[in-house]
Amino acid sequence: MTLQTADIRLLQVFEEIYKTRSVTRAADNLGLGQPAVSIALGRLREHFDDPLFVRIANVMEPTPLARELEPQVSGTLASLEQVFGYRSGFDPTTAERTFCISMTDISQLVLLPRLWAHLRRTSPGIHIDIVPLSTDTPRLLESGEADLALGFMPQLEAGFYQQSLFRQRYVCVASADHPRIRNRLSLKQFEREEHAVVTTSGTGHLILAREIASQGITHNIALRVPNYLGIAFVVEQTDMLVTIPERLAEVLEGRGRFKVFPVPFALPDYAVKQHWHERYHHDPGNRWLRSVLSELLSSAGAGAGGARRV
Repeated sequence: MTLQTADIRLLQVFEEIYKTRSVTRAADNLGLGQPAVSIALGRLREHFDDPLFVRIANVMEPTPLARELEPQVSGTLASLEQVFGYRSGFDPTTAERTFCISMTDISQLVLLPRLWAHLRRTSPGIHIDIVPLSTDTPRLLESGEADLALGFMPQLEAGFYQQSLFRQRYVCVASADHPRIRNRLSLKQFEREEHAVVTTSGTGHLILAREIASQGITHNIALRVPNYLGIAFVVEQTDMLVTIPERLAEVLEGRGRFKVFPVPFALPDYAVKQHWHERYHHDPGNRWLRSVLSELLSSAGAGAGGARRV
C-alpha cells in the first residue's frame, strides 16, 4: 500500500485509539468528529481483515494483531514527524565547511583580506576556495561546484538569483611620475595617451568599451592584459593610462605611486552582484555566506539591494 495523506491519518487514528482505548477520546485528541474516526477504524479493519479493537466494558481493547502493529505504527509516525519537522541548520561558529566562490581578481584584491579576517574571527572552521569568474561559472553554480559568483554577469539566464552589493564606477589611473599628466586629466589628454586595458570577464569593461565607441572617443590601446593583478605595476612603471573600477583604485592608492582621476567623459556606473542558483537559495550555509559578503562589500558604500530571481 502506497502511503498517502489519508493513510497517515488512518495510522494516527489507530495510534490514538490504542493509547486512549476510546473512539470518542481519540476523536477529541485528533480534532475530528467521532463519525470520521469510526469510518477510519472501519477502513483499518477492512484492510487488515481484523477487528483490531474490541469493546469490553466500555473500553476498546486491542486484538493480538493490533498489539503486533502498534510498535510499527508508532515508529512510522515518529519517523514521519521527524522528517516533516526537519530543518537544516548551519552554525558558522562550529561548522566545518569549504565554500567555493567564483570571482574576479578585483574582488580577490578588494574582498579577500576582509573576508579572511572576518572568518578567522567568527568562523574558524570555514574555508574558502576561489575560482576565476568565467563562461563556465553558470554551470559551476548549477552543479554546486561553486556556491556563489561575485561580479558583473548580465549573461545569466533563468534559474539564478542575484543581489546587488554596490554600485561601481570607473576612474583613470596614471603613474605619479607621468610626465604630461599632473593635477587633472582632460578628454584631450585621455585621447592622446596610450592605454592599457584589462579584458577579464565578470567586470564592466564591455560597458567602458561600448561607451567609448558610441561617443566617438579615441582610445589608443597599446597593451591588453587578461586580469588586473599586474596592471598596477604596468601603470606605475610606464606612461600608459588605465581605466579601472574605483574600488580597485582605492586599494592601489597608498600601495604605489599613482594618481587617480575622474573619467573625463560621461560613463554610467554598474552594479556588482552576487549570484547563486535556485537549487541553493534556501541552503542555510549559502544564505549565511551571502549575508557575510553583503555586509562586507556594502559596508563602504550604499546598502545591498534585495535578492531577486533572474
